[in-house]
Amino acid sequence: MTEELFTVGVIVGTHGLRGEVRVISKTDFPERRFRRGQRLRTRPAVGEDGWLTVQTARRHKQFWLVAFSGYDRIDMVEKWRGVELCVAEADLMPLPAYTYYIHQLVGLRVVADDGREVGVLTDVLQPGANDVYVVRGPLQADEVLIPAIADCVLDVSLETGVMTVHLLPGLLKEDELEANKPGSGGDSDAGGGST
Repeated sequence: MTEELFTVGVIVGTHGLRGEVRVISKTDFPERRFRRGQRLRTRPAVGEDGWLTVQTARRHKQFWLVAFSGYDRIDMVEKWRGVELCVAEADLMPLPAYTYYIHQLVGLRVVADDGREVGVLTDVLQPGANDVYVVRGPLQADEVLIPAIADCVLDVSLETGVMTVHLLPGLLKEDELEANKPGSGGDSDAGGGST
């Protein structure tokens, strides 16, 4: 059985002539993952038996510039474009309470607080301000996009494999259809009060 690996960075090119590579970080802990002496698994395997040891690392614009022990020339690393730098599950950093790794969330059954079955969480989007959970299931033909905010996500139980959510108005297609029905006031210029 092969051990599951989690990507913490992807090599996207070289930097200079002394073996440094440009890495896009895929971790919230780049200072730890790319510190001197850190051993990283590679996918596909490069280096010594699929392992690389960080020699130096520094932030540069949106990248990390990383050099690995024993690889000090550009010709030794230039074929590594696209190689993923990984850690095993046992090496993942502990997270604060009520925060989760994406792989822990994908596959959870999602139910609404009113008892409706929303579906299965299939992906986590990271557009900026907050994550967005992509849920596919019987509630509607399209995916349900649920913002990862306290008003929507009420409970996550990794033990039972269930996420309980509150479906705010506007999250479902039926909400949009209802708002655009004639006489619903969805597109009205009238205010809410009487005159």
